[in-house]
This record gives sequence, structure tokens and C-alpha cells, in this order.
Amino acid sequence: MTQLHSRTLQALTITALAACASSGPGEPLPTPAPAVAGQAGVMWPVSTRAHIDLWLHGFALISDDTGRVPMFKRGYAARIAENKARSNVQTSLDVNRDRLRARYSTNRALLNAQFLGMRFGSWEDLRQAIDLFLRAEGDPGRAGDRLAQEIIATFAQTFSTAADRDWLRLFALSLNDENERFYRAWWTQRQTDLAAVRERIQSVWTATYGARFQPFLNNTQQQAGDWILSLPINGEGRSFTFEKRSNIIVGTMPESRDAATDAIYVFAHEAVYGMATSAVTDNTTPNDRRSGVTDAFIGAAAVRAGHLLLERISPDLAPGYARYYLNVAAAPATGDLGAALASAFPLPEAIREAINRQLAVILGGI
Repeated sequence: MTQLHSRTLQALTITALAACASSGPGEPLPTPAPAVAGQAGVMWPVSTRAHIDLWLHGFALISDDTGRVPMFKRGYAARIAENKARSNVQTSLDVNRDRLRARYSTNRALLNAQFLGMRFGSWEDLRQAIDLFLRAEGDPGRAGDRLAQEIIATFAQTFSTAADRDWLRLFALSLNDENERFYRAWWTQRQTDLAAVRERIQSVWTATYGARFQPFLNNTQQQAGDWILSLPINGEGRSFTFEKRSNIIVGTMPESRDAATDAIYVFAHEAVYGMATSAVTDNTTPNDRRSGVTDAFIGAAAVRAGHLLLERISPDLAPGYARYYLNVAAAPATGDLGAALASAFPLPEAIREAINRQLAVILGGI
């Protein structure tokens, strides 16, 4: 499976979701996830979301994650299997894993379903939205009002056929059983185990690094948002942009306090993703896009752009960032780390220069 490069869902805005009161008489719609930063003085507070982790956990267990920068932590599925074996637990997700994997691995459109969990405030809200979509059989015309139609239309962009809807139905049912019988308790315990890690990330971000990132974030329409630390996520995070003060970045949850800056590296990678994408699309051709060359360059450009950003705003983090992404890509992390990163994630000179020009404009005289 190639890396995931589509970073937003089209059509339905968070405003439309918030305004939608019902899908018909007596059928309340899900509440959208709160996206505006809520801690006084912190524009990007550090937090966790159980339902987002659950949703991504499901994809981690059915993915053949072979990207240069894997979407999920290496060995994640195996560690989960070991935990279940020790507890003598088998869930519907385990039973249906091969069926779910078969369609997921051949239908690239289903990759975008990973972003759906970021639109809602809880697992129950997401389940209600899925139920609304499935009961309408993917037909917006069967909804009770215009905004419910838009919700159904949003899901239909990813689940466009009856077979896709059947896949979603099985995935949601399997994931609910996974949550009830295993994941909720496991996730809660892991949050307790990693509380000191989360506190360390928040501390260094608030005291030092947040202020260094803020000018870049302000000038790229990412002034504020929610930074979510996710248990399954690796160096390829997830981001969802609504507007200046309403964004989500889902990044990695490190396994120890000593690795706390790994979270900041992935935040940097996600923060530059839109800029890197623009640099690539402006310097590739329609034929490149059709052949997949553009997608391959976007992945490398995001990694390189994150490094170039840190060299400018926080040089102390740049070597660690390079080492982290070299390790994630299973590439040698020795000698000149900047040169090693360039070798592991090669880019045409025109794209690299475009990234540098964009950074110069965004950061101005900083």
C-alpha cells in the first residue's frame, strides 16, 4: 500500500455539521469534534481522542503498511495481537480482518476513510453518522433535510458503491466489538502509562517550541487547532484544515519521556504538508499526476520541508528530526544527517527550491 497523501475530505464543512440539527424526526445528528484550541494561552494544546485512536487502530490492523514513511507504528498490529493473546480475547475485528483487508488493500479510495473519524466528537457520534449514511443506502435524496444530505454525500465520496457500504458496515460493527471487548480498557491504561510523556510534550511545547512555530502557523492559515497524540500513528500523521483557528493535527504518541520531541517532529511534518504539496504540484505535470510520480514526490517533500522549516525556526530540533525520519524509513542515520535525509528522500532541485522560496516568503524576516 502506498502512503496516504489526500489530506482533506471534500464537500461538507464543520460549520455545516454543527448547524445540522437532525436527520429527520427524532433522529439527532452527531456532534462535530471541537476543533478550536481550548487552553488559555496555548494555540495548539496537546490532547488525546479515544475515538480517533480507535478508528485509526482499526485501519492499522487491516493495512499492509509499506510506505517509505509508514502510516502506523512498526509492529503495532503484532503488539496488539500479543496483548489480546495474553488476555485470551478475540473480537469481531480479528474474525473479519481478512475480509476487511481484502477490499481495503485493492480499493485505494478507502484510504480516505481514515479522515472521517476526525470530523466527530466521539465514537457514538461517528457511529450515528455511519448509521445515517447506511440507512440512506448512500443516497442523499433519502435524507430528511439539506444538511443531512450533505453528510450522506460526504460519506458517499469514499463509499460510493454498495460493496463499499457493505465494507463500512462490517468495519463499523467489528470496530464497535473491538472497542467493547478490548480497546477501550487497553487505551485507557495506555493513557495512564504515558501520562508523563504527554505532560512532557505539553511542557516543552508551551515553554519553548510553540512560540517558535507560531509565526509559520499564523502565515499558513494554521493559527490554532487541536494537536492530538495518537497511539497507532507513526511519522505519517493526519491533518484536517478547517480555517485559521480551527484545525486538527493527529501525530505520534512517543513511548517514553526521552522521545518526547518525536511528537514535535511529526507535528512539523504535518504543519508543512500543504506547503510541500503546493511546491510539488506547481513543479510537476499532468502526466506526473496520472502516473503517481507527483504523489511520490509529495511524501518526500513533506519530510524534507519539515527539516528545512526546523533549520530556520528551531535549529536544535533539525538533527533529531532528520534522525527520526531516517529511522522511520529504516535508512542509515549516520554522518551528515541532513545529507542522509536528502539521499533517503530525494527531490528534484526545482521542488526543493520551491519549498525554500515558500519558506522564505512565509517566514519573512524571522
